[in-house]
Amino acid sequence: MTTGSRALVAAALALFVLALVLHARSRAHAPAIAADPVRTPGMLNADVTQSTIQMTICKRGWTRTIRPPVDYTNTLKRTQMRVYREHGPPSAYQEDHLISLELGGDPTDPRNLWPEPYPRASAVDRIENDLNARVCSGELTLAAAQLKEAELKHRQG
Repeated sequence: MTTGSRALVAAALALFVLALVLHARSRAHAPAIAADPVRTPGMLNADVTQSTIQMTICKRGWTRTIRPPVDYTNTLKRTQMRVYREHGPPSAYQEDHLISLELGGDPTDPRNLWPEPYPRASAVDRIENDLNARVCSGELTLAAAQLKEAELKHRQG
């Protein structure tokens, strides 16, 4: 192999590696997927009302008592990824509740769940916790917080 050929092979290999790195970085910052209002309108947990928040969503650890099993959400996530035409590993997504458990969303109704990519899913978790704190402090009503959350997820993911 000539020196010129070696240089071309090395340059091609370097471009290939660069393309892989750039592709990986672009997926790490994947855009949010807005929840489809028709497929994922959001459903409420009938046990959570403004009058029951102190016994439900404001009680520490309550969401653990109603969170669906991982095998249920993982199976639903794979199905909904196809419906939402999302590709990639399921581990890159969180099967997220449109109305979070922290705000009285139905834990298992598929109309309240959709595949949300990371890192957006983690950022939204913080917003959900903030809304929960505002409801529990009396700053926001439960209905107002649920509306804010649904609008956010339908518009921005």
